[in-house]
Amino acid sequence: MNKTVCMAVLGLLSVSSGLALADDKAHAPHWGYEGKTAPAHWSELDAANTACKMSKEQSPINIVERNAKKAALLPLDFKYVSNSAELINNGHTVQVNVPAGNSLKTGDDEGSLLQFHFHTPSEEKINGVSYPMVAHFVHKLNDGKLSVVAVLFKKGKENAALAPVFSALPAEGKSTPLTNFDPASVLPATRTYYKFTGSLTTPPCSDGVRWQVLKQPVELSASQIAAFKKLYKMNARPVQPLNGRLVEVSE
Repeated sequence: MNKTVCMAVLGLLSVSSGLALADDKAHAPHWGYEGKTAPAHWSELDAANTACKMSKEQSPINIVERNAKKAALLPLDFKYVSNSAELINNGHTVQVNVPAGNSLKTGDDEGSLLQFHFHTPSEEKINGVSYPMVAHFVHKLNDGKLSVVAVLFKKGKENAALAPVFSALPAEGKSTPLTNFDPASVLPATRTYYKFTGSLTTPPCSDGVRWQVLKQPVELSASQIAAFKKLYKMNARPVQPLNGRLVEVSE
């Protein structure tokens, strides 16, 4: 990927995912997860972050299984391919930027995969319990809206698919190229999921995001989790009020 194309992709990802890249720090108010820049203060840091406080459909949420409505949800058809990718530490998380050609098709809707990134602990809770980590796969739909698939991680054996990622986690503001990386290899075998409408979990907390949380967790080793925690001990927004939103689950 040449420098011009790379910068263009990074600019798009910054807008689409709501994550401020390292190069943007001089142009946007700093936000974080502790102290005066913690989630409780995001709406005070920038007028653009009003939704962080005022929106009634914020993410993440606590999913209570007994309250989720069973539904004939459309299958998630992941059309991911092996290709080059770029691992970036943007000062808030580590994310994997992927080139064009990866998409998610749900019925007649299709979205292009822009990137996926990690949070520890998982931002989503299931029955009030967090997982050690979660990955958010961010897709841009044809109508311009976002669709995010969350993959939960539990502690277990080493994750071979993510070994190239966790063995080469870059320092803040740095990037590492990945070769022949297949995003599909990160997904669990079973694709049943919870579905709800929510928001970005980082400023500006824009709502109208379609969320799908896969029910089956994927394993990560203790050393892989520890490697990420050396960079980010905690980078998870607290769960937000459901405010009467419907959570559906695959039958």
